[in-house]
Amino acid sequence: MARDYDGTEYPNAEPANSFAGIPDGFGRLWTPHRIAYIERGGAAPGDECVFCTAPGRSDEDALIVHRGAVSYALLNLFPYNSGHLLVVPYRHIATYDEATEEEVAEIGAITQTAMRVIRATSRADGFNIGMNQGAIAGAGIAGHLHQHLVPRWATDANFFPIIAETKALPRLLGEVRTEIAEAWPDVTR
Repeated sequence: MARDYDGTEYPNAEPANSFAGIPDGFGRLWTPHRIAYIERGGAAPGDECVFCTAPGRSDEDALIVHRGAVSYALLNLFPYNSGHLLVVPYRHIATYDEATEEEVAEIGAITQTAMRVIRATSRADGFNIGMNQGAIAGAGIAGHLHQHLVPRWATDANFFPIIAETKALPRLLGEVRTEIAEAWPDVTR
């Protein structure tokens, strides 16, 4: 019989210490909203690229916060922090060296504006910015170039990621998307 943290008994639940495999130091957090992504298993051969199909959907459905001439910005569906954006060229290219000068310039300009918007809307103290080029380098979607912009706060290092190795996200994606998208035109250089 499994028990919850508060002692509630679940007679039909399998206790975590009896799961197959080698026990590890990770806690588990129930996140049923991720099942759609997990069941897809990422991009399978013949699947359409999510970064190619997103611009054809509504901004709300695709979590797009800004559309530029050759690239756009959208929220990461599985963010490291609230406001975690991806800046993506419309063109399906895999690596940064394949980008045109116009794409490189616009990815940079969108990144700068996104930083200003996120500072204005959520008072971020800093940012992690990066690109994982290729599956071996950790790119979840290796076939389509995308840059991560992860807002950071002095207070975002609470006990969850440090001790429980779990990240708590305090805001819903739709709420964050609306806030960033609505603030985008109001931010000036």
